[in-house]
Amino acid sequence: MVKKDNRRKILAVLAGGLVLGVGVAVTLAAWNDSEFATGTFTAGSFNLEGSIAGDVDANYSDHNVEDGDTAAALAFDLPAGIVDNMSPGDSVYAGFWVRLAADTTTGATLEAVGTTADPAVSSNSEHLSYSIYQLAPGATCDDTTATGTPVATGATLDAQAGVTEMTLTAGAPTTDPGTAVQLCFAVTADAALEQGLETTATWQFEATSTS
Repeated sequence: MVKKDNRRKILAVLAGGLVLGVGVAVTLAAWNDSEFATGTFTAGSFNLEGSIAGDVDANYSDHNVEDGDTAAALAFDLPAGIVDNMSPGDSVYAGFWVRLAADTTTGATLEAVGTTADPAVSSNSEHLSYSIYQLAPGATCDDTTATGTPVATGATLDAQAGVTEMTLTAGAPTTDPGTAVQLCFAVTADAALEQGLETTATWQFEATSTS
């Protein structure tokens, strides 16, 4: 009989231990805590603008024809004594300034990405070649400065080759524009230039954020 009672006591203790174990588990499950983190992400701004005013700091605006803007009309200087009257072998020059607008928050790379011209059958686009040079912002675009290695060239007005990437720096965001880059266009007529034809070409430049 003693052995049987002891067995019952052991079983009772074990049963109590099981109940105690469940109680401990429930108590631990009630101890929990959480941390939460949130982030707010504000996109920067990016805008390339250009000027044909002949002044590094004057009259910048947008000329993105893909957004409905009008392309900047380059003011080409003809040789002395020639007014809208190119002849074979003549070269004309025009400066175009580009910079990152004041609301731009990152620097960028800039490159010529294409050119389009009037159809060759109705213009001199096949008889006009061009080269584009990067000049200091305050330099004069003419035959004395349009030298060295160009950043883009075209054997005709609707072709492009030799593209070199340029760098644009951003100014203080929301207050100052970036440093301007001057592009100097030199267009030359070949020996087969046809009389009386008017030719229009449009060049595209693309800035890509470096951020």
